[in-house]
Amino acid sequence: MGGLGLLLPADRDHDPELQPCSPPRGVLRLRGAVQHYEWGGRGDASLVARLAGETAEGCPCAELWMGTHPAAPSSLASDDGGGGDEVSLREWLARSPAALLGRAVAARWGGDLPFLFKVLSVAQPLSIQAHPDRDLARALHALRPATYRDANHKPEMAVAVTEFRALCGFVTIQELKDVLRTVPEVRMLVSKEDAAKLMTAKEHDGGTGVRSYLQSAFTKLMATSKEGVSEAISKLKSRLDGESKTRSFTEKEQLILSLEQKYPGDVGVLSAFFFNYVKLSPGEALYIGANEPHAYLSGECVECMATSDNVIRAGLTPKYKDVQTLCSMLTYKQMFPEILRGVSVQPYVTRYTPPFDEFEVDRYLLPQGESVTMSPVPGPSIFLVMTGEGEIQADGMPGEGKAKEGDVFFVPPRTEVKLHASGPGRLQLYRAGVNSRFFC
Repeated sequence: MGGLGLLLPADRDHDPELQPCSPPRGVLRLRGAVQHYEWGGRGDASLVARLAGETAEGCPCAELWMGTHPAAPSSLASDDGGGGDEVSLREWLARSPAALLGRAVAARWGGDLPFLFKVLSVAQPLSIQAHPDRDLARALHALRPATYRDANHKPEMAVAVTEFRALCGFVTIQELKDVLRTVPEVRMLVSKEDAAKLMTAKEHDGGTGVRSYLQSAFTKLMATSKEGVSEAISKLKSRLDGESKTRSFTEKEQLILSLEQKYPGDVGVLSAFFFNYVKLSPGEALYIGANEPHAYLSGECVECMATSDNVIRAGLTPKYKDVQTLCSMLTYKQMFPEILRGVSVQPYVTRYTPPFDEFEVDRYLLPQGESVTMSPVPGPSIFLVMTGEGEIQADGMPGEGKAKEGDVFFVPPRTEVKLHASGPGRLQLYRAGVNSRFFC
């Protein structure tokens, strides 16, 4: 990926927010950090590996992080003020947060970048998980800081780059009734009392009563002994094997069997019956609030979230499982998640706006020879070049900076940016920034 390129606006000396000792406020080339989790893709099959230039390494490349989270902060080669040593973006922003983030952003989020921008290459299913709200995040961080490494909440949004599959949120009461009616292996692990209450619940009831029944049933399932889970899965496989001679499997049954091959004997296999099975096409997005269960299954996406790495897991993982915390924290809302398809904000630019102040994401798809200009905004942005080649020109900048696949740029507030596609194909970029509604 690209090294440092410092593209200075011509009028920086006249900016009242910049102090004499402030670092230059131009467009910066960043170096993202790759996370090599086992579920990631490898070689040319991994978008993360291609963007990071690690296709020959052979190790899994799961996530590319672009931001300031201390677990894997982005960096820049700081020839200005760093003595030639590598400087993290977090350190750089701390030198002049009001100038580099904007006064409103610096004041609201303590002088730090409020969002973490990622690319995910999901080759194997991720864990059944949820992310805590602020109060729970603070409590968990204080109690187990080695596991829950920060005190922030973690709402997030995934924008599909390829076909992308996930489990997200609880199915409707009618769908849950179908599960209890047709999947005896699940019903045997849920108490007769809870099953009876759910079977008699009405679709329009949907209040605390139904949620308490669902919570009780789900908690009993997730707390089942390893032996009980293995027995139930064995019976499920045997039954489906017999039924396969007379009927085709449903999509959910096919998914369950696929999960069982990867995570044999894991309670997460059975819990998948409780969740919505979501399939995104490229350009569609899914946002996930605090305390909502989900699991990414396959595909590649751009992801943005509040700056946090707090994950509470309960299945489909060899990692630490905090089943009690997950089952107690969930909202138990029963609905299919909202799918965002973005809103066109100008030619070639689509914006995805979740209901969270910390972030929004823009997708740029520029045909060869076309240009687009991002007007100055009050907060910081990070740009990622996904495919293609072109130029990036900052407000008042005398020259142009080359932009190619894998390049990452930090753009400070109130900076106009012009993008031009000059390669043989389309120039595809993604921008993460503070949600526009925060400045309204």
